[in-house]
Amino acid sequence: MYRAVTRHIQVTVSPAYMEEQSAPEKNQYFWSYTVEIENLGDETVTLRTRHWHIRDASGAVKEVRGEGVIGKQPRLRPGERFEYTSGCPLETPEGIMSGAYGMETEEGETFSVEIPAFSLDTPNQRRVMH
Repeated sequence: MYRAVTRHIQVTVSPAYMEEQSAPEKNQYFWSYTVEIENLGDETVTLRTRHWHIRDASGAVKEVRGEGVIGKQPRLRPGERFEYTSGCPLETPEGIMSGAYGMETEEGETFSVEIPAFSLDTPNQRRVMH
């Protein structure tokens, strides 16, 4: 589990390798990840945008930007939380994801919330030290 807190918004990510959806012989690896966003502050906020930075083991980087998450722009009052699950395919058996959510207060102020960097690892992957 990976966690970050920005301006009283806590983001927790739990990744899981999906062996049954992966095909290593074809360089296809798939992970699911569950994100929980919790409002620990005293102001209501709405998640407006997402920005993901995805790096695979070969160093290839993919940037993903868009509105909301899974087709929603959740509004979080103080003490509320929102959880969703999504997925990430890679062509290598490991990688790393990080990013940010663009949030907006009821007064129209926008700010960025860190999505903690989290590792995408296949089980039993042989580690090589350089």
